[in-house]
Amino acid sequence: MSRVSYMTDEGLKKLREELALLESVERPKISRQIAEARDKGDLSENAEYEAAKEAQGLLEMRIAKLKETIAASRLIDESKLDTSKVQIMNKVKIKNLKNNAVMVYTLVSESEADLKAGKISISTPIAQGLLGKKVGDKVEISVPAGKVPFEILDISL
Repeated sequence: MSRVSYMTDEGLKKLREELALLESVERPKISRQIAEARDKGDLSENAEYEAAKEAQGLLEMRIAKLKETIAASRLIDESKLDTSKVQIMNKVKIKNLKNNAVMVYTLVSESEADLKAGKISISTPIAQGLLGKKVGDKVEISVPAGKVPFEILDISL
């Protein structure tokens, strides 16, 4: 069994929509491709058939992973979130004390992470280093480039 994944209603809705698309559109499409390739004759030398079967395997793996994630998901009651210390679903404004760069990240579940949108997974080293800290706290976080000092400037929803 996978570990519990906390997420927003919006994040869970996106996963369910993706699952529905894969099951109702992509799965039948690949089945048709396999049937068409099978109709072309000798399967032992049919590259189209092999490619379609491989695509089917990858699709079924993705469907299984989505079902597992959805089953292990727990919705977060956003009305009960607190901004006195860093926790999942908080927007955290931090300052890199080495280069004075200021960044804003929202800590989210792995399935909702999107760096371009400023959403980082709760399992990343930066998020792990920030959890439980308060505004004004200074933390040193180990990242692939080494240890980086940060100061927490603001915590919001």
